[in-house]
Amino acid sequence: MAENALAAEARNETGKGVARKLRAAGRIPAVLYGKSIDTVALSVDPTELDTLLHASGAGLNTLIDLELAGSSEKVLLKALQREPVGGEYLHADFHQVDLSVRVTVSIPLHFVGIPRGVTLEAGILDHPVREVDVECLPTAIPENIEVDVSEIDLGGSIHVSDLVLPADTEIRTDGQLAVASVVAPKEVEEEVVEPVEGEEIEGEEAGDEPTDEAVKDSSGD
Repeated sequence: MAENALAAEARNETGKGVARKLRAAGRIPAVLYGKSIDTVALSVDPTELDTLLHASGAGLNTLIDLELAGSSEKVLLKALQREPVGGEYLHADFHQVDLSVRVTVSIPLHFVGIPRGVTLEAGILDHPVREVDVECLPTAIPENIEVDVSEIDLGGSIHVSDLVLPADTEIRTDGQLAVASVVAPKEVEEEVVEPVEGEEIEGEEAGDEPTDEAVKDSSGD
């Protein structure tokens, strides 16, 4: 089998009941679709899929050899549904790709360095954009795009248009978006309540203990 091979089995039945039975048997429902094939209902082993995605280094952008009934299809994951609490895989959508046709994928940004505006001017690094869309061949999908933030001064930014991309890779995210900035820390002034003479501030009487509700509110629960 190929390095990033994943075995799949065709299934004839669909629906929530079938999905529950598959998961109880240690598999998850999946579909395969593409321009040159009809949509096929499948099932795959979620543990094998998870192992493959983590081993490849490319995560959800891993180019997979989907093995089905003695044939193999080059595919990319287009959607991976997970259980909200535990994160277990619930359903996967695989898209057939042509290795000669460019695809658009989301690539994570990898920030390196400590900004000059942080070390010298006590600024705070803000990076609101964590991934960008790029267009490239399926065989040339980068694992990540490195962003060196060490030269950013207080008030400065790095934009999408400043990113250094691998060869033959084009950005598809708005170039004006800031991916990293160094901003001044916000000073929060606490309002001090002065008690009126002869009165006490509510909740400050001697012997008062915080209520259970107050403890919950202060903890953010």
